[in-house]
Amino acid sequence: MAETLTERPEREMVRRALVPALLALALVTVLAGVIAGPGAAASAAIGIVIVYLNFAANGLSLAWASTISVVAVQAVALGGFAVRLAVIVAAMFALNTLGWFSPVAFGLTVVPATMLLLAYEARLAIRGLGGSLQIPPDPSAARAGANLAAREAR
Repeated sequence: MAETLTERPEREMVRRALVPALLALALVTVLAGVIAGPGAAASAAIGIVIVYLNFAANGLSLAWASTISVVAVQAVALGGFAVRLAVIVAAMFALNTLGWFSPVAFGLTVVPATMLLLAYEARLAIRGLGGSLQIPPDPSAARAGANLAAREAR
């Protein structure tokens, strides 16, 4: 049975990270609200949402790229990182124009949340989900392998 995009392990990682992201959203919103007020609570909540959406964009784009080629995976992994980082910085600058936004709460949420999400991703990979990651062979390498196998079979 051919694997579809919905069966990709990258999509599974995104799905499994949703519950911890929702728990983190509730925790940081309450904590920031108690410590620094509603503006900080909203800023921290936005930070968690952005971190999760960043992770989801990464996972889904890698799932798509892995169905194309190794070069596509490399381009999405490297180029996507820069784009997603730029989106986080742009969001912070755009939100900073609002009177209620707290860049400190946002930053103190985004940085540790990103680190925790990376640790969670590593944990999922170590526990076996990463073992099912598949990248299609490069077309020219696949042709060369087929040609070599055909020559050896003679």
